[in-house]
Amino acid sequence: MPEIITTRREGTVLEVTLDRPKANAIDLATSRLMGETFRAFRDDPELRVAIVRTAGEKFFSAGWDLKAAAAGDAVDGDYGVGGFGGLQELRDMNKPVIACVNGMAVGGGFELALSCDLIYAAEHSRFALPEIRAGTLADAATVKLPKRIPYHVAMDLLLTGRWMDVAEAHRWGLVNEVLPKEQLEARVWEVARLLASGPPLVFAAIKEVAREAEAMTFQDAMNWITKRKFRTVDELYASEDNQEGFRAFAEKRDPVWKGR
Repeated sequence: MPEIITTRREGTVLEVTLDRPKANAIDLATSRLMGETFRAFRDDPELRVAIVRTAGEKFFSAGWDLKAAAAGDAVDGDYGVGGFGGLQELRDMNKPVIACVNGMAVGGGFELALSCDLIYAAEHSRFALPEIRAGTLADAATVKLPKRIPYHVAMDLLLTGRWMDVAEAHRWGLVNEVLPKEQLEARVWEVARLLASGPPLVFAAIKEVAREAEAMTFQDAMNWITKRKFRTVDELYASEDNQEGFRAFAEKRDPVWKGR
């Protein structure tokens, strides 16, 4: 029997694959495994970028495993570190995460993609939040989606549970690029390698500031940046990398980022 969660490491990039036939649905045990995997990625100083993909071409993920729920998995049970899917509530995830969506992203599967920083999707992919039909709340999507796309579009998806094809998702800016399925993974790895060659301390600062600023006024956020109250900003401004960027520009050469 294949492992449910597998990883592949290339340099500073980690590819995480969910393989749980038939629809890559996530039960409590799988969610805990995913959380442990993403926490290990977050805490490994040698890793800079993660790719989240799933096995097969029909389902990226069907989300919450309703069969497991019917068998006793509680909807408010122990999802492990990071909450459902291991990513959406993982604190201090300050490294770029890329979703490689090859198929239907449904319910919690859609939320898993929303938890990533970039979303690349195959042409046949579709998205839906059908929780309304099961009489339950698409919790993370209800919080996140109205902040990512126009409010009325988000409410349409949440209140009706309708399907959204990948072209519409791209039109609303939810998907960065739409590709033929044969080209999807190569493009995702191309982007991952590009990010891996970039300044990790700047990426960390971007992620923390963007995340925390959601609950702040513009001026408060700017004050926190200029006064170095954000941990990642303070680390960046005190780092060798910060000076390396200036030196490389002055010396007309490519910078060498050390992450310190």
